Amino acid sequence: MTTTPPAAPDCYIGLMSGTSLDGVDGVVAEFGADGLAVCAHAGAAFPPALRAELLALNTPAGVDELHRASLAANGLTRVYADVVAQLLARTGLDAAAIRAIGAHGQTVRHRPGAFDGTGYTMQLNNPALLAELTGIAVAADFRSRDVAAGGQGAPLVPAFHAAVFGRAGEARAALNLGGIANLSLLPGDGTPVRGFDCGPANALLDHWCQLHRGHPFDADGAWAATGTARASLLQRLLAEPYFAQPIPKSTGRDLFHPDWLAQRLDDADRAADPADVQATLAELTARSSAEALRTHAPATRRLIVCGGGAFNGDLLRRLARHLPGVAIDSSADHGLPPQQVEAAAFAWLARQLVNGAPGNLPAVTGAHGLRVLGALYPA
Repeated sequence: MTTTPPAAPDCYIGLMSGTSLDGVDGVVAEFGADGLAVCAHAGAAFPPALRAELLALNTPAGVDELHRASLAANGLTRVYADVVAQLLARTGLDAAAIRAIGAHGQTVRHRPGAFDGTGYTMQLNNPALLAELTGIAVAADFRSRDVAAGGQGAPLVPAFHAAVFGRAGEARAALNLGGIANLSLLPGDGTPVRGFDCGPANALLDHWCQLHRGHPFDADGAWAATGTARASLLQRLLAEPYFAQPIPKSTGRDLFHPDWLAQRLDDADRAADPADVQATLAELTARSSAEALRTHAPATRRLIVCGGGAFNGDLLRRLARHLPGVAIDSSADHGLPPQQVEAAAFAWLARQLVNGAPGNLPAVTGAHGLRVLGALYPA
C-alpha cells in the first residue's frame, strides 16, 4: 500500500514599508488547507538618513532625484534583506523553503489617472538586488498593472482582508490605520468587496508630534488626549475635496503632506497649544474614516482595525464615539496582530502572482477587470 507524502509547506515572505515611513515589517506566511498562518514576524526601523531621504523623495522638485531615488532603493532593499535574514533565523528555514518574497517597495509618487489619462504609481525598490542578497525569488511592482488597466492601483489589501476577515452573513469592514487610512468593506452577503483610502492617519499625526515633541509618534495618542480639537480648523481640513470624491479613489503623501496642513493653519491655530492641533488631526482621521464607513457601508456592525493606529487608544476611542453601535476590534482578535496584516497581504499577493491568479478587485480599484499583479525576479 502506498501513501501520499504530505505536501511541502507553501511558504512565502511578505515585506511592507508603508506611508508612515517608520520602517519595514516582514512575516513568513504558510498557506495550507486551513488558510494562512504566520510563522514569524520581524521588523527593522529605517536608519535616520534613509528615512529622511525617502521622506524628501516624496516631495517633487528635489535635486538629482533619479540618482538619489536609485540609491535610496538600494538602501531600502538592504533593510528588506536584513528582515528576511531575521525571519529565516527565527523559523529555522533556509532560503529554498520560501517560494517567493512579496516586496511592496516604498511609494514616493501615486498619481493614477493623472496627466495623460493613465498616470503612474512609483514604488522605490530593487527586487533584482533583493533576489541576489537573499537567494529567493522576489515578487514586486504590484500596483502598476492595475493602473495600466485603468485602476487606482490601490488599495490592494481589500482582497486579502476579505480572505482573512470576511464572514458570510455579517457586514464587516477592515480599517488600516497606517500613514494613510484605508477601508475595506466586507459585506458578507455575496455583493462585491469594496475599498478605498479614507484620508490621512499617522502621516500627519507623526509629523506634528515630531515637530513639536521631538518624538517620532504619539504613543497611545496620549498627547492628543490632552488637547481639545479646534472646531474651525477641523472644518477647514474636512473641506478638502478628496473626502467628497466618489469611490474608487486612492491617495497618499502626494496630497496629505505637511504643507497641506500648514496651508490650512490660521494665526489662531499657530498660537494655540500644539496639543490642540494634534487632537484636531486625530479627530480628522476618526471622523473622516467613520463618515466613509457610514456613507458606503451603513449596515456594518463590526470594524476590524489594523496598522500602527490600532495601538493608538485615543484614536480608537474617537472612532468609537463616531460609530455607536459598531463593534471595534483589533485584528489580533481575528488571528493577525495589527503590525503583521499588511506584510501578510503582500505574502498573499506574491502567492497569487506565482500561481497566476488575480490580485486586484475591480470594484475596489476601478480597473477594467481582474489582473495578475506584479513581476517575478527568479532567485
